[in-house]
This record gives sequence, C-alpha cells and structure tokens, in this order.
Amino acid sequence: MKMNALISVSDKTGIVEFAQALHALGLKLLSTGGTAKLLAEAGLPVTEVAELTGFPEMLDGRVKTLHPKVHAGLLARRDVPEHMAALKAHQIDTIDLLVVNLYPFEATVAKPGCTLEDAIENIDIGGPAMVRSAAKNWKDVGVLTDASQYAAVLDELKASGKLTDTTKFSLSVAAFNRISQYDGAISDYLSSIQPDGTRSLFAGQANGRFIKVQDLRYGENSHQQAALYRDLDPAPGSLVTAKQLQGKAMSYNNISDSDAAWECVKSFDGLKEAACVIVKHANPCGVATGVDALEAYSKAFKTDPMSAFGGIIALNCPLDERAALQISKQFVEVLMAPAFTPEALEVFKSKVNVRILQIDLPAGGDTAWKQGRNLIDIKRVGSGLLMQTADSHELALADLKVVSKLQPTPAQLEDLLFAWKVAKFVKSNAIVFCAGGMTLGVGAGQMSRIDSARIASIKAANAGLTLQGSAVASDAFFPFRDGLDVVVDAGAACVIQPGGSMRDAEVIAAADEREVVMVLTGIRHFRH
Repeated sequence: MKMNALISVSDKTGIVEFAQALHALGLKLLSTGGTAKLLAEAGLPVTEVAELTGFPEMLDGRVKTLHPKVHAGLLARRDVPEHMAALKAHQIDTIDLLVVNLYPFEATVAKPGCTLEDAIENIDIGGPAMVRSAAKNWKDVGVLTDASQYAAVLDELKASGKLTDTTKFSLSVAAFNRISQYDGAISDYLSSIQPDGTRSLFAGQANGRFIKVQDLRYGENSHQQAALYRDLDPAPGSLVTAKQLQGKAMSYNNISDSDAAWECVKSFDGLKEAACVIVKHANPCGVATGVDALEAYSKAFKTDPMSAFGGIIALNCPLDERAALQISKQFVEVLMAPAFTPEALEVFKSKVNVRILQIDLPAGGDTAWKQGRNLIDIKRVGSGLLMQTADSHELALADLKVVSKLQPTPAQLEDLLFAWKVAKFVKSNAIVFCAGGMTLGVGAGQMSRIDSARIASIKAANAGLTLQGSAVASDAFFPFRDGLDVVVDAGAACVIQPGGSMRDAEVIAAADEREVVMVLTGIRHFRH
C-alpha cells in the first residue's frame, strides 16, 4: 500500500529536497498553504489538505488541518480492525509520515518590541495537534519535527522501505519534547505579562526546559545518582559547550568545580592579559594574570600549592608546551583552555586520567547569552526554587569611592580591582589578599568574616608569601572594625569593601587610624 506523507512546515529549510526524495521513494505528498505552493513550484505532485478534507482553509489559515480526515488518518491503529474499517467506511486514507515544524513563537517573542498581538498570532494550534496525534500513534506513524531528522529517516526508508519501531519511538519522544518546549515557552511568555502590558523577568509559572547531556557515575557522593543537563540553546562560551579532548568522564563534582573555575577565568579579558584560575571545592585557591599561560599559572599555583593538588585549572588563553610541562608536574583533575597546541596535548598524553576541555571564549556583547553567562540563577530549596538574575556586575574604576584620608596609588587601585574581581567568585564570607596580579591568600565560606581573614593570612604564611603592602577585598561590609584590624595586622595596605554598615564611620575611622587606604564599591557579592 502506498504511503502518505503530510508536510506542513513553517521553517522550510531542506524541505524541498526532502520531499523530492520522498516522492522518488513512491510516497504520496499531502501539504498545506505555503508549503504546498513551494513543493508545487518545485515540480512535485502535491495534494493540498483542503482537497483531502473537502473543506477550505479558513480564518487566515487558522483552520486547515483540524479535521477528522487528517486526525483519523494519523490516529488510526493499523492493528485494530475496527479502526481500519472505520477509515474505509468514511473513505479516509492513513497518513504514515508527518513532517511538521511549528510557528516560530520562541523567535518571535525574543525580538525587541514584540507585542502581545505578535506573540498570540505565532501560537501554532493545528501543528501541535497533528504532532500529538502522530506521536501518540508512533507504532504506525513517523513524525518529524526538525530538519536535522530528515537525513536519517531517508536513509532508513531507502534501505528498507519503512521505519523501524526504534526510530519511530525515538521520533515520537522528540516530538513530545518539542511540544513540551513549545508550550512551556508560551506559558513563560504569557504568564510574564503584567497588567500594564510590560513583561516581568520572572514568569508567573516557571517551565524548566533542559536536555540531558549525560548520565554521571554518581552525584556529590557515591550513594547519589546524577545527570548533566543543558539549556535548549546553550550560550557560546559556557561550560556545557566544552569539547573533551581526553581523560575520564567528568564527575558531578568535576563539572561543578569546572564551572566555578571557568566563570572566574573568563571574567578576565583574554585579549589584554593571560589569566589562570585554580579551583578546589568550588572556591578559587589561586588566581593570577601574566604575560602568558606559564606566568599566569605559576603565579596562581604559588598562592596555595597544597590546595592546588587535585584541583581544577582554567586558562583564558591558549595552553602551549611550556605551560603544559609546568602544569603536568602537579596532580590536576580537569584542565580547561580555549585552545591547546599539539605539543601541549602531547605532554598530557601519558596522563590519561586528566580531563582536558577545550571551550571557546564567548565573543561578548550586550546580553548575558552573548557573554556566555546565565541570565537567571536557580537554587533548589524544599519543594521550591529560588530564582535570581545572575551576579554579572562588573566594577569599574569610576565606581570606587575613596573614603580614607590616604589616597590609593595607581598600583593599589589595580590590585584592589583584581582582588574584588576574585572575591566575587569566592564563597561567603570571602576575604582575598592580592598583589601584583595574583592572589596571596584566600579565606572562604566561614561563618565569621574574621575567621575568613585569619584563614587567608594562614594560607599565605603556609605558602611562604608576605602580605605586607597587599590589597584585600571583602565581599560584604565589615560590621565592626575588628575585621579590618585583622587584615591590617596581617599586612594589608589597602582595602576594598561594599560599605553600607551602620558602623561604616567607625570602620573608616579605624582605616585612618591604621593609615591604610579604604575604598567602597557600594555593591556586595555574596556567594552562598
């Protein structure tokens, strides 16, 4: 029996060639509106759906496929005699292949200036209805919802004249996933519309849409199960776009720590300076800049060689052989860079367990996506979600407010901005000592800011680094002068902090008393 293919696509990429191949294989072509016209112009014999149903398209094309002759042809089970008898009684042919992609709702609402009317007009009705019918009856109908599926389907039809159950089920799953994504996008958009017509950044209903990248061996601990998912359209320069060049499969903790390292290192401009970030347990334990990868890594490693053991290393510049030889002397779990020379990769060939990831740096632009960043960060809580815009604030020199009597030197300003950039990626409470484009001591994640300061100075001492004349960043304000006294006692000559405490005057007076520079940012970087 001759197979029937119904084709109705909004995105017509590759559809003429696909239809030509179907016709060559003996399939009868059915189509609608613009798609039918396109196929006819290409010289293909095509039957319009209106001719099939005996009912014209109406309401500006809103109603054309919502008809029993379409849906019965899609939904009839070939293994149920009563179904086939009903089709025969009503002179309805089966539809064996459905090719549909939907009105471009997501692309429409992503355009600046999109109106509610524009959005509503791009909500597809007939398309999703047909896709659901075909996907439900997957044992008898192959349903294609994306041009990327055309080639494999053609290969299988050419080889055996039909699609396997495995292929049809896979196509059905993809179809239901597409409908879910589409409906989720509509829900997100419509439930974000406010009474005054503006859109809220946070929709009335959040519809998460992610695609599984891989199952992981286990989660944070071996008794937990885990998997990695990505956005439908991941931002260029984000971790999930990484290409693994060698090494064992990434673990849950590897991925989490690698993201922390990559987000930190790409905050440095690779066109201006090489940067290296070493992360251990989600916190930077060494950050530095240099003229090249070797210098940046060597300086970052000096901060805390003990913690760097088994750490995650990220570079914002190509890794060459010289730097690779130095890095290979330590135990590293994951090594990331935008590029690797062949000689650098050769260095690590014998270290088969080292995971090497190549990630292109984002091109940059005026949106979070173009910058390779999340627009929204999400944290799971009991039976709920916390959602917030990502902390993408970048401090400029003009933002600083000098509140001490002592004015900072140009070198101190440079150190202060470096320390502040690093502190943004350290778990709260965060204290970071820096000088000369490198971290000297990092105190992270303590309940007391004083304890973080003490830990940072202990780390510096253990690494044989002096804090005399250093710059120190605190991710939030000093609530009392005692925190300031601890960092000054350790050797800090200048301090950067948000300010905003009830005791700011007391802390500023203490800075003048201790003869150190203090600058305020007016913004904090809690990272819990």
